[in-house]
Amino acid sequence: MLRKKSDGVAQGPRAASVLSRIASKSIDRRSFLRGSGLAVGGLAALGATGAGVTRARAQSAADNVEIIKSVCTHCSVGCTVVAEVQSGVWVGQEPGWDSPFNMGAHCAKGASVREHAHGERRLKYPTKLVDGEWVRISWDEAINEIGDKMLEIREKSGPDSVYWLGSAKHSNEQAYLFRKFAAYWGTNNVDHQARICHSTTVAGVANTWGYGAMTNSYNDIHNSKAIFVIGGNPAEAHPVSLLHILRAKERNNAPLIVCDPRFTRTAAHADEYVRFRPGSDVALVWGILWHIFENGWEDKEFIRTRVWGMDQIRAEVAKWNPAETERVTGVPGAQLERVARTLVNNRPGTVIWCMGGTQHTNGNNNTRAYCILQLALGNMGTAGGGTNIFRGHDNVQGATDLGVLSHTLPGYYGLSAGAWAHWARVWGEDLDWLKSRFATLKGKDGKDKPLMNETGIPVSRWIDGVLEAKENIDQPDNVRAMVLWGHAPNSQTRLPEMKKAMEKLDLMVVVDPYPTVSAVLHDRKDGVYLLPACTQFETYGSVTASNRSIQWREKVVDPLFESRPDHTIMAMFARKFGFADRLFRNIEVQETDRGPEPKVEDITREFNRGMWTIGYTGQSPERLRSHMQNQHTFDRTTLQAVGGPNDGEYYGLPWPCWGTPEMGHPGTPILYDMSKPVSKGGLTFRARFGVERDGQSLLAEGVYSAGSEIRDGYPEFTMAMLKELGWDKDLTDQERAVIEGIAGDKTNWKTDLSGGIQRVAIKHECAPFGNAKARAVVWTFPDPVPLHREPLYTNRRDLVADYPTYEDRKFYRLPTLYASIQKKDFSKDYPIILTSGRLVEYEGGGDETRSNPWLAELQQDMFVEVNTRDANDLGIRDGQMVWVEGPEGGKVKVKAMVTERVGAGVAFMPFHFGGWFQGEDRRSKYPKGADPYVLGESTNTAQTYGYDSVTQMQETKATLCKIWAA
Repeated sequence: MLRKKSDGVAQGPRAASVLSRIASKSIDRRSFLRGSGLAVGGLAALGATGAGVTRARAQSAADNVEIIKSVCTHCSVGCTVVAEVQSGVWVGQEPGWDSPFNMGAHCAKGASVREHAHGERRLKYPTKLVDGEWVRISWDEAINEIGDKMLEIREKSGPDSVYWLGSAKHSNEQAYLFRKFAAYWGTNNVDHQARICHSTTVAGVANTWGYGAMTNSYNDIHNSKAIFVIGGNPAEAHPVSLLHILRAKERNNAPLIVCDPRFTRTAAHADEYVRFRPGSDVALVWGILWHIFENGWEDKEFIRTRVWGMDQIRAEVAKWNPAETERVTGVPGAQLERVARTLVNNRPGTVIWCMGGTQHTNGNNNTRAYCILQLALGNMGTAGGGTNIFRGHDNVQGATDLGVLSHTLPGYYGLSAGAWAHWARVWGEDLDWLKSRFATLKGKDGKDKPLMNETGIPVSRWIDGVLEAKENIDQPDNVRAMVLWGHAPNSQTRLPEMKKAMEKLDLMVVVDPYPTVSAVLHDRKDGVYLLPACTQFETYGSVTASNRSIQWREKVVDPLFESRPDHTIMAMFARKFGFADRLFRNIEVQETDRGPEPKVEDITREFNRGMWTIGYTGQSPERLRSHMQNQHTFDRTTLQAVGGPNDGEYYGLPWPCWGTPEMGHPGTPILYDMSKPVSKGGLTFRARFGVERDGQSLLAEGVYSAGSEIRDGYPEFTMAMLKELGWDKDLTDQERAVIEGIAGDKTNWKTDLSGGIQRVAIKHECAPFGNAKARAVVWTFPDPVPLHREPLYTNRRDLVADYPTYEDRKFYRLPTLYASIQKKDFSKDYPIILTSGRLVEYEGGGDETRSNPWLAELQQDMFVEVNTRDANDLGIRDGQMVWVEGPEGGKVKVKAMVTERVGAGVAFMPFHFGGWFQGEDRRSKYPKGADPYVLGESTNTAQTYGYDSVTQMQETKATLCKIWAA
């Protein structure tokens, strides 16, 4: 409950009498809540009195109220939550006034996280489905029964037949342990929500300049002279972030440009709103760049010294004159010229995007186009510039960094033999034993192909891992067991097929504080287990905000009901499978009354020893805790501490925080900022793509970070390079011994476990990863130059011939369809473009937020936004129930909201609802007392097939539908 600090005098007798009555005696949590009226409806009633809330805090806080800092478990802004805990009960909450991120603010979700922790709709004990009924079982029974079935499947079908789906809600330590656990099980069939929210961002951005993350920060937006938002709605999806955007508007008179097919709450703040056709992002950006290049407004010197391939971009952009851009996007050329002038005349400007730009079959093209716009304007590596990519869940950035992905190990090391050798050294593991855990497959050449080095099935396609013909999948057998660990399945497309997949599985396990739609989407009678995990407020560890800052959460309350921390559940399964001693070789495991609990700090230190690539090596638990304790010492714009125990460091030690904790690197607040020395948080573009291409140098030309002893471009550092420079003499004997033991002269900055190569490079003020040009052309992608391609389900048949999709192909172990779908014309029967997005009241799949009475009261109905013209043509009235059907046959029954927010021919639905399926209310299928307060249809029941050409990101922003009155 959100409560103001006050010494006010009590004005009403009820709450005061309750609290004074219980203050003098020992009382348990449940009695306290009953007596104080805080249970269920009484909570909201007490909050409404205002004065009663103030008085409750004043009278109960005298002696034994503990103040604990945590971090909100919803979006990626990273707002501090200050919890007030009395006798083990979480009794009060305030936003973190000292936090540089939320600065005393909370959105509706953040203000109600206390209810998320102690919510009465949580899973309270393990259950399994028996003859269609949920039956309570013990933890030991659950682990043994599930484990026995998994081992049976593993023996018969191989380790890849068990899919381990992880979570963006895990802490960094839990995410790292989960990926390590999957490796010890012997599969790369492991993934999490990033696949379906920002995988195209990571791929596109990392392949442009080196790292696939937000380059600046929410706070740095204060320095922006222009703000360009495309495919994002911060006002609803990341409400506190809007404070930082509005500060730039006020401080700098910075124009806000919002490009979106829908007039959102963010667009209501815009100086320029650009409504464009869903799925035409590349065309829109090229249309803006056309004016920039036509007028010579680009930053020519920046491009010459720091960008490779812009000439090829220029050739493509030349095709996007105002007439062609308007034909494809629907935006008049005059408006885009005005946008271009605004960006050019107000530099540096920032570009912000979210899932509106990523969830497309050519999403990687979109994200690269956004980056290229900033490169052309010279807006990279500078305060107020950059690409500020707003991540979704609270730790989706961290879980991605820690490798809960089907194509990489922690730190984006990939799956090559060298990557596995590196992590085997970190783990102290026998590499041959690790290899023995994985299956092999006969390649086309007849030779055994180790699946250890092959990408796994992404979460976006797990249903095809179950349903696709066995001979079409690049693994020994289909997926037979599915573990949904902290994941809402209704956030994925093609729910009718997901229902079939769930029903075909031998085993389905859900690990979550709430039951999720996994409990009710299917019509199974058995073979399903629900295991109650703790919320993040019942454990502790680190979490990475969207700006790459790492914050340390402290435990607010002990685990409630029979819930277990996620890392404890992992340890229980590891013991069952017989590899716990290996998995926790470097990690202390403490025995508790809730089972084996791995020591979180030991897990942090283990990934510190291995994640050299992205600089997750300098942030020790002690350094992170000190930042949380001294938040007030950090500047609200620069994020740099001014005096105090962390003087000169940047809040949360944003990665890369190079070297070891003892090196004391301050973190990197702005990626690729050459105005600072590397030792003080500066950087160049990463030399990740070699040193030459087509006879041209890929290294920076005559530019370098402040103080660099190499005054030109240079490749990434290796031991051989140190020797060539004569800098190897700066290594200690211990560092040299470690380097020799790895690969001698071939040891590079990413695999040197001593950290010596990084330390010496930074001593000479050089970036360990080199100094290169950003590449505007990614020759390893299907479209080296980003191209506009029509969505698979497009109603613009006149554009298909000019801008076709890809040919069908196979990757990530599965056949993937493109042209075979697009060649069919569905537009006559399904004429309206369907898109989806977020609401301010709910988060993700919505199970936990729709189970929160405060939030449930704010938005009780699932709906579809329909333009006034379309509604009148269809005979639909506002508030009327309608059917929305997609071209693959999935349909939902929802309320119509007739509005001008969407343009004619476009419909919008939020994606946070579940519990209904194609007109049927499935509330009765939930375990008793665990059904969310609000249920509704899932938009993804009507959403269709479509996956990005690089990452298999699902397409949710540009399919088709038809609507009619129910």
